[in-house]
Amino acid sequence: MTRILVIFILVCLPAGLFAQRQTKKSRSELGVLVGGSYYIGDLNRFGHFKNTQLAGGIMYRFNIHSRAAFRSTFSYMRVKSDDADAKSEQQQDRGLSFKSHIWEFANGVEFNYFPFQVGHKRYKGTMFLFAEVAVFRINPKTEYEGGDIALQPLGTEGQGTSLNNKSKYGLFQVAIPFGFGGRVSLGSRACLGMEFGVRKTFTDYIDDVKAGSYSDYDVLLAENGPIAAELSNRSDSRFGQRGNSATKDWYFFTGASLTFTLGKPTSCPPR
Repeated sequence: MTRILVIFILVCLPAGLFAQRQTKKSRSELGVLVGGSYYIGDLNRFGHFKNTQLAGGIMYRFNIHSRAAFRSTFSYMRVKSDDADAKSEQQQDRGLSFKSHIWEFANGVEFNYFPFQVGHKRYKGTMFLFAEVAVFRINPKTEYEGGDIALQPLGTEGQGTSLNNKSKYGLFQVAIPFGFGGRVSLGSRACLGMEFGVRKTFTDYIDDVKAGSYSDYDVLLAENGPIAAELSNRSDSRFGQRGNSATKDWYFFTGASLTFTLGKPTSCPPR
């Protein structure tokens, strides 16, 4: 009897563990994000969706239950703006421009409005809210003499000079992404989603512009070099307004996701 019991345990235990792994896999989704990105800041104060650039990434989602999920995303975005495209003559005269790649890694949660389970015949779709914490990398550049030049090393607002005690801003920053969207099952293993996400940042240097006034040209020329002095102020005046130090920069992503479950769907109803 004891021998039979041992054999029964040895046979059933791996099967039980496999079933448990499959349940976890069926709750896990992996897929891609494709859409567009843009920024709001000193060079584009109010133009939502202006200069939208192609963006994309990969997504992992673990469905805790039918109403909530953990999510991780790794995204590549581009943002840019140019004073030459502004409607204001004052902004056109300022003459600043930038573009930047943004690499972002984020973790967070989703909350579904309705019960949802990929592949379930009844719970086929839902709207959702999401909130995350992200680390992202920027590297603002501008066109100069036919090529692109990185702005952060130049210290265009007097960083690293006798003009102030500021050090050069970091290229790695923290953001709080949040937004809303919807998703729907495509068959038993796939899920199509749409989302709009806002990135609250804690930096004003996505565009390399923060200070309200221009730095002293002669000091920049002597201490940071002629390129820094020239790119700090591309207007015809030394006394105009460069940026707005009272606000931070934001960036946005809107697009679609296509994910697939990593395991077979379960027949159990969502919890």
